[in-house]
Amino acid sequence: MAQRLLKAGYLIMVLAGLCVAHLSLRAQTQTGSDATASDADKSWTATSEQPDTANPNPTRTTETHTVTNGRTVDRQTFERVGTDGRYQPYLDFEKESIRVDATTERIVKRSFGRDPDGQKHLTQMIEEEIRTLPGGDQKLVRTSSNPDVNGRLQIVRREIQDAKQISSSVRETKTTTLSPNANGDLTPILQTEERETRGNDNATKVRSSTLLPDGNGHWQVSEIRERETQQEKRKDRVEEERVLRPDLDGKFAVAERTVTREPEGGPGERRQTVETYSTEIPGASGDGSLHLNQRVTTVHRQRSDGGNVTEEQIEERNPAAPADNPRITQKTIDIVRPSAGGTTSETKTLQSLDSNGNLAVVWIDTSKTDKTSSVQVDTRTPPKSQ
Repeated sequence: MAQRLLKAGYLIMVLAGLCVAHLSLRAQTQTGSDATASDADKSWTATSEQPDTANPNPTRTTETHTVTNGRTVDRQTFERVGTDGRYQPYLDFEKESIRVDATTERIVKRSFGRDPDGQKHLTQMIEEEIRTLPGGDQKLVRTSSNPDVNGRLQIVRREIQDAKQISSSVRETKTTTLSPNANGDLTPILQTEERETRGNDNATKVRSSTLLPDGNGHWQVSEIRERETQQEKRKDRVEEERVLRPDLDGKFAVAERTVTREPEGGPGERRQTVETYSTEIPGASGDGSLHLNQRVTTVHRQRSDGGNVTEEQIEERNPAAPADNPRITQKTIDIVRPSAGGTTSETKTLQSLDSNGNLAVVWIDTSKTDKTSSVQVDTRTPPKSQ
């Protein structure tokens, strides 16, 4: 029962994470001077188009970023070609950030869909209030609401997070997740307790416990995650995460292990390798030991023309031959090139295993992004002359 509740809780978090990813509203094809820290202080518009020469269902994405009197609004509109051959919007995302005062920030994220008549309607709203207290403590309340059949917003999830700076090197965070019960009252369904410790040896350790209610008014630990990050002197970065779950005797044992390595690359190059180990083996029964099930290798290189190339290779264990070492199952090549007039073109190529077990191209996607600056309007009253 506890494991089912845990999985349900993680499903909720994954869905929320996907929504937040959409609401980031940053053009993912920005490169070079476009992706500078000063972008947050400017207003701009970016358009990305996937032509029908590479996509049977061409789409267009328009993003806007405006800053007015301490209020930042990001909007993202997805369009596709309708039966009349014209682009028609079908998804919209909006993020509004307001600095209430020196210690409080309020963020509202809205997702919109379209009905058969093309009318825009709200599908989800997420409200966040973040307060930063003296000493580095922070309080966050995040509320997710969905409209009911009558269009009225109903709370479906709330997270209350308290982060305390115990010392200069130790930070503790407690998060409680609440969800409506059968009567519509918000009740706690999940808790996480995290402790982050930073050492003098460039190492960071994080221990996070997930707790579920046992039905008797008590919380029981259902999972423990331990993560350690080490920054080597040569700038090599290594991160290891272990997931511990109770065994048949109720004792916690390592069930999963993930190792991420980011070695120092050459000029304009970044490399990352992520290896995932588990006591469960696809296509076979586990023996209680950890086995390498997947390896993901990513290489990002800057091009001499100002563009970049990202290559990703995935190796996985074959369920039909679980005793064999992981094999390459997928490759992705993403090439971004600058074009005339401040535009960028992007080509993504996906290779996957065919029926004969060989890598073959299964998908090619091309897009073009045009980012232009817009006028920033400041409505603040100018200071009076002395």
